[in-house]
Amino acid sequence: MTRTLLPIDAVLPDILAALLLKPNVVVVAPPGAGKTTRVAPALLDQPWCKGQVWLLSPRRLAARAAAERIAEEMGEPVGGRIGYATRLDSKQSAATRLLVMTPGLFRNRILADPELAGVSAVLFDEVHERSLDSDFALALAVDAQQGLRDEIRLLAMSATLDGARFGALLGDAPVVKSEGRSWPLDLRHIGRRAEDRLEASVLAAVRQAMAEEDEGDMLAFLPGVADIERAAAAVEASGLPLVVHRLHGQIDPALQRKALVRDPARHRKLILATSIAETSLTIDGVRIVIDAGLSRRPRFDKAAGISRLATERASQASATQRAGRAARQGTGVAYRLWEAAATAGMPPFDPPEIHESDLMPVVLDCASWGIIDPRQLGWLDPPSPASVADAKTRLQAIGALGGDGRITAHGQALAAIPLPVPLAHMLIEAACAGEGELAGRLAVLLTESGLGGRNVDVEARLGRWRATRGERAEGAARLAKRLAALAARQAPRDAVAEPRTLGGWIATAWPDRVARQRAGQRGEYLSVGGRAYRIDPAEQLAGSEWLAIADAQGHAAGVRILAAAPVDAAEVEALFAGQIVQHAASSYDAAADRVDHRRERRLGAIALASGKAPRESAADDDVGVRLAAVRDRGLGLIGWGPASQALRQRASFAGIDTLSAPALADSLDLWLAPLLERCRGLRDIGDGRLVDALMGLLDWSARQRLEKLAPADYATPAGSRHVIDYGAEAGPTVSVRVQEMFGLTRHPTIGEPPVPLVLALTSPAHRPIQTSRDLPSFWAGSWHEVAKEMRGRYPKHPWPDDPASARPTLMTKAAQARRDAQ
Repeated sequence: MTRTLLPIDAVLPDILAALLLKPNVVVVAPPGAGKTTRVAPALLDQPWCKGQVWLLSPRRLAARAAAERIAEEMGEPVGGRIGYATRLDSKQSAATRLLVMTPGLFRNRILADPELAGVSAVLFDEVHERSLDSDFALALAVDAQQGLRDEIRLLAMSATLDGARFGALLGDAPVVKSEGRSWPLDLRHIGRRAEDRLEASVLAAVRQAMAEEDEGDMLAFLPGVADIERAAAAVEASGLPLVVHRLHGQIDPALQRKALVRDPARHRKLILATSIAETSLTIDGVRIVIDAGLSRRPRFDKAAGISRLATERASQASATQRAGRAARQGTGVAYRLWEAAATAGMPPFDPPEIHESDLMPVVLDCASWGIIDPRQLGWLDPPSPASVADAKTRLQAIGALGGDGRITAHGQALAAIPLPVPLAHMLIEAACAGEGELAGRLAVLLTESGLGGRNVDVEARLGRWRATRGERAEGAARLAKRLAALAARQAPRDAVAEPRTLGGWIATAWPDRVARQRAGQRGEYLSVGGRAYRIDPAEQLAGSEWLAIADAQGHAAGVRILAAAPVDAAEVEALFAGQIVQHAASSYDAAADRVDHRRERRLGAIALASGKAPRESAADDDVGVRLAAVRDRGLGLIGWGPASQALRQRASFAGIDTLSAPALADSLDLWLAPLLERCRGLRDIGDGRLVDALMGLLDWSARQRLEKLAPADYATPAGSRHVIDYGAEAGPTVSVRVQEMFGLTRHPTIGEPPVPLVLALTSPAHRPIQTSRDLPSFWAGSWHEVAKEMRGRYPKHPWPDDPASARPTLMTKAAQARRDAQ
């Protein structure tokens, strides 16, 4: 095969020369420059390169495709001098010199052999993506180079211009830049209506692209597999003359390969892909990109104890990478489903995964490496102390780390198994029970998304996988056998464990996710860890009293179950016998306004059994329980009466914080506790006692301020007094008969600065006739119409033409005349 010259070829001599002088080099080359396929093979003939060259590619698809492209360019079959190794698939032999693998697989290999015997160079491709596996693999390689193999070559290859940071991490390594190949790229921001479903917007963009561009295959970026399936269904139903391909990590490798090459019949293609297609190899024939502008990123939710995928806006760097896919082989066009002005609001770069991921595996691997604190390694961005501490606590709970943070024998066994720590722990336990093969299959099923379908019932998915034929399913079965054999070698020889159900093994991996259905609430579960989980009530599993939850999605407040298996109460009791405790518990019953005392058997947050207990055996006193209820659920539990409510409203208006809800909550022991000693509930304290207690919190100056700025009542010109309602929606309001306000030429005010007192003026029968914040304007304006109407209704009462100069009164005209005559 004739090799096409690529931009990276021009700087290969510079890279090779730099590696003769220094062991490390940073290569910065834009997408399409050829760094993935050309740099690694160029190292094989160097005088210092006597062993293998390892090329780390961020994804399995990219690793396999890179090996195939390199072998094709060298005119050799894959598995000879050029090979690849991924979790489910491998083609290599004793003749392999250049091995392409994922960072996760490299991490396993360097932990097993820190000296990397027989390896001359390691290349880290697409380091700008900042995955946790890639960052950790690079940190381990640098540490191994500094302590064990100073002659091994390390190359960090990036598509961004942030090479200086990587150069500093690699000991001031030289940075070699390639200009790349520039083809014209047209960016078209076509926007997307917020109310439209994503698949409808993608279909509209596909139609527009076909109308505007006569040739070229299309590559559409969508956030997740479900989005891809919905978009594929929409396009296929439209009847457009396109061959639709899916491209993501859950489909068989054979289908992935078809998506990467031109259609054999030269039909026009649409490839619907996740971010898996952003970088690495060029997809032949693509001239059009459609970008939804969204990404799905892992986020570890410490509160829920799960890693969840969150759909977020893509970064500007990611959008640039995606658009560039259209112009790798010629002039291209990128359709963006957002307005041009919105680009500036997108984050500049994808966040490093180390700030968003569960660090349990990193902390365990570091302990296996001999480092207690992972931050001692060389990181581009070090992990946070809080995340490290949380991971250590959970590792110590399963016996993987000792109290001093050093790895235990069990931890060493877990570190040797290439699985998430909870599943490795489960696999070792299963090997001791003679059920390693079942646990191996379960572990692979739970780590290979989509394997066995998407049924929530793990048992059903396992059965479907067993019945499936295909490259991916069979590769997964082989991996399960390898894991089972590895666990058998790592398990303690004299250890024996009891066989368990599938749910029992899931419970072994995640004991805090064992959950019991809430009474009378089908599909609603409470876990041992105290988290609420839910499942569609229509699911068959929703009828199970107990579930062992393997996977879930959502926030801590209400997490949706994605994978689970039933487990019965007897197995739960057997598995967690040492964690079940008996104790007395007291709680406040708000409906009955009383404290209930119960004796319970509990497993974490779940009450296995409970019954009433006598008061004398209670763990807490009644006052303390009621105080705790108020702290937890707020002051609304208290039986506030009108006088105590009015006092708090006056204090709020006067700006006295002492009686505010936060201040009262902070001082419950001072004012509420004494009141509770002489009453049985929170609602029978009594309004007068509450007023006295609140007033007791105010010092002399606060009381003076209260009376000055927020008086309890208002004295009318007629000499009567009326309570001011400080809780009224319109502001401090007083209800008075209009005759009481005669003679008043200035509207009354209260507060500082003064605000008008809202006057709810009424008739002699106390029926509302006017609400005023400006009494003089009322007298001079609408009063005349009001007085005209009122004279007919209440002829015995005075309705003067000029109320501002009239005498205020509480009497009828006749009564007032009699008094005047006395």
